[in-house]
Amino acid sequence: MKLMIASDIHGSAYYCRKLLEAFKREGAEKLLLLGDILYHGPRNDLPREYAPKSVIEMLNKYKERILCVRGNCDTEVDQMVLEFPIMADYCIFYINGRAVYATHGHIYNKANMPPLTKDDILLHGHTHIPAWEKVGENYYINPGSVSIPKNDSPHSYIMLENGEFVWKNLDGESYHRLALCY
Repeated sequence: MKLMIASDIHGSAYYCRKLLEAFKREGAEKLLLLGDILYHGPRNDLPREYAPKSVIEMLNKYKERILCVRGNCDTEVDQMVLEFPIMADYCIFYINGRAVYATHGHIYNKANMPPLTKDDILLHGHTHIPAWEKVGENYYINPGSVSIPKNDSPHSYIMLENGEFVWKNLDGESYHRLALCY
């Protein structure tokens, strides 16, 4: 399966549109959103073209193809307007025999790891900073932020196919690859 992974749209219609253009261009089967979909949060400036109602409309058109976990800015009110589930704190899926624990990052993160076994993967957003690193016996992977990147990182997402993670900017240019094999 070809999976696109993205996080932290924060209500930006402009960057949501760019993300969905990339989703079509990449030919991904599913889009995994790691939370913070509609609200920008009190610590962030308003993102470009802040228009949560437009984001709702755009994402609801893809409801059958979206998987999502709840971010710290996502609420029950958001779930009332989005037509795909967003309230799970995490989801687990497997690639090449490894568990991938996907969450937003405000509860489980590098400082508070979820229950993982050797070589499993913690995948989260929240920090707005792309990451690929080994943490003890596990991997920590972060796609960065679609709309409000930090530390001079690009507006970005990850493509996952055949056990390889590829970090890309919203124009589709790759800037890092991580192949996990046994």
